[in-house]
Amino acid sequence: MALAEQDESGVAARQRRLSVLAKAEGKDLLALWKQTGLDPAVELLRGPESGLVALRGRIGGGGQPFHVGEVSATRVTVRIESGQVGHAMISGRDARKAQLVAVIDALAQDPAQVERIERDIVAPLEQLAGEADAKLREETAATRVNFFTMVRGED
Repeated sequence: MALAEQDESGVAARQRRLSVLAKAEGKDLLALWKQTGLDPAVELLRGPESGLVALRGRIGGGGQPFHVGEVSATRVTVRIESGQVGHAMISGRDARKAQLVAVIDALAQDPAQVERIERDIVAPLEQLAGEADAKLREETAATRVNFFTMVRGED
């Protein structure tokens, strides 16, 4: 595998990991974190800072962009004792969750820890998210109404 392909796959894996961590419930994330027993020394480099992020949309996916609204967001940058720097940006104002996501991001950049982070934190969070999605699909399907048109023979 070429170096550029390895970098791309590493970036894609980090993006997926950060997405799962940012979307997770804070209580689930904290419970899984405590089970790992990891507790690195952490230095805050930036934040936690909360503010608003503008959301843009497009009609039909290809139209002119327009302003949809704002969403509150919190960002944090940390450095752990081994020197890795982690970043996090989550929706909402949960500064503790944002800091934990940044610490996990920093730990996952260590080749010795990445497999453990994936196995003990990210995979269970993905499973919880999948179960929640399946439950929502079931609830939605139960209220689905199928419309059809009957054609009269006279027309």
